[in-house]
Amino acid sequence: MSPAPASSTPPMIDAHGLGFTRRDESVFGPLDFILRGGEIGLIEGDNGSGKTTLLRVLAGLLRPSFGKAQVLGAQPGSEEARASTIIMGHLLGLKADLSALENLRVGMGLYGHAAASDPRAMLARVGLDGYADEAVRSLSAGQKKRVALARLALLPARLWLLDEPYANLDRHGISLVNDLLAQHAAAGGAALVTSHGAVNFHQGVTCTIRLAA
Repeated sequence: MSPAPASSTPPMIDAHGLGFTRRDESVFGPLDFILRGGEIGLIEGDNGSGKTTLLRVLAGLLRPSFGKAQVLGAQPGSEEARASTIIMGHLLGLKADLSALENLRVGMGLYGHAAASDPRAMLARVGLDGYADEAVRSLSAGQKKRVALARLALLPARLWLLDEPYANLDRHGISLVNDLLAQHAAAGGAALVTSHGAVNFHQGVTCTIRLAA
């Protein structure tokens, strides 16, 4: 793991000796890393190495078996942490019977959004101009991922936990993810991203966590 540079900015994620076991077998850990605002972290590893499990621990969906982590200065899964954290996994959490636009509006209604947020404009930005009123169930896997990315960009979460965000995307979609990550980091947000392949972020990776299967 490459250490994060020293900074006076309070860390978004601060993990010490963090680990998880299942049926007495290690899934990952112990891990030590820090991720601060304005930084992008990459979790690398083969399938089965614990990448998704680590994100779920940081989101408070699973309890660590040992060690500790703080997310935005609070316990993972606490009200303080959940208020500023969003996790996007393989299951995108979209309502299949609602349109792309309706899905964005539901997310904004539940989790808030910036005052000037325009969901139609965001759909156009992610390459879905003309698809706003299409039911999500009729969209391709790549188009569904773009709807989820549009929702991600509209919500006010400061910390993004992204599980394989490049999956089901063509090269234009991969560039879109990088653009969104760069914009989020430039605004002071942070992201932790999983990938089992090589990823080249526009501004580079600050923290790399390598997991062994």
